[in-house]
Amino acid sequence: MTDISDRPEELLQTLDKYLVEAYSRKAEEITVLDVRELTSYADAIVIITARSQRHVSSIAEHMHIAMKKIDNMAIGMEGLKQGTWALLDYGDVIINVFDKETRDFYDLEGLWCDAPKVDTSAYETETEKTGDDDE
Repeated sequence: MTDISDRPEELLQTLDKYLVEAYSRKAEEITVLDVRELTSYADAIVIITARSQRHVSSIAEHMHIAMKKIDNMAIGMEGLKQGTWALLDYGDVIINVFDKETRDFYDLEGLWCDAPKVDTSAYETETEKTGDDDE
């Protein structure tokens, strides 16, 4: 696990490569939970909502390929083809991509309610500026 200070800005630097890819695929409702004080197996949990099952797979596969290109290999991956919930485990960062119904059912934000949320609004603004419409 990376050695990151308690400052959320430094956590965002670690998350940057993931968030850029997620927002570039028009992911919705991206929530980042800072779990550094709550667990030893990860620094952050990223929860993403996709518009459809196909969009879940598209986001997850795109993120996996983008990370592979920069030699950031996932420790584990699940659900990339099923389309309701995909999990990408990068050790210090765990990414969950859900369709809306599945995200509501599992309610990871409720499960991790003690984890502070990290402000990712700057990424939303950057995506709006670029006008990237890929899916």
